[in-house]
Amino acid sequence: MDKPVLFLLPGLLCDRATWAAQCEALAELADCRVPVYRTLDSIEAMAAHVLRAAPSGRFALAGHSMGGRVALEVLRRAPERVDRLALLDTGFQGLAPGDAGEKERAGRCQLLSRARAEGMRAMGAQWARGMVHPAQVGTPVFEEILAMIERSTPDMFDAQIRALLNRPDASALLTQIRCPTLLLCGRDDLWSPLARHEDMQRAIPGARLQVIEACGHMTTMEQPQAVSRALAQWLAAPG
Repeated sequence: MDKPVLFLLPGLLCDRATWAAQCEALAELADCRVPVYRTLDSIEAMAAHVLRAAPSGRFALAGHSMGGRVALEVLRRAPERVDRLALLDTGFQGLAPGDAGEKERAGRCQLLSRARAEGMRAMGAQWARGMVHPAQVGTPVFEEILAMIERSTPDMFDAQIRALLNRPDASALLTQIRCPTLLLCGRDDLWSPLARHEDMQRAIPGARLQVIEACGHMTTMEQPQAVSRALAQWLAAPG
């Protein structure tokens, strides 16, 4: 029997390295595929890219951070093709109105300006400190994250920032989700906090929430074994 296809969608400035441990751990359970967005500049375009690459039948879908927003858009467009859904360290709302939205816009544009002026790694060294548990700063995992950021370019960063600033609001979609859904979040995630995932759990019928202890936003790299175990259980759950 063929293994199910599992799309693992990376987040902002992330690539296959985000999911490397899971691809290895889940290799016997699923055909793991990690798409790349390059300079696609909207969540909708990223979702269309995933659907073009996906098999014509059903597949499993997991998204981390921005990849979770892409996963929700894939589900909105083709719910009949998604067998199960996992959303990791992500969100579902559009850009906030008023001052909160302008603050987010200004912060992202400031990071882009630094990336253009000083390089991707210098920007990442500042940005990534808030993306991981404090104990991870300066570790080999932190260096892997910086190397991953450095593999992207300012133009890719610009395109993905535009995608996030113009992200669709998926609030109304959550209550319509009918496939087995896993929500996973680092206990110490400052970018996509646990409270947001608890909101999603209340909205998505039957969703299961897994909290990863001693972990920030980059769960798949910070605590790869715990994340892989959670995904293996999700893949094995009845459809």
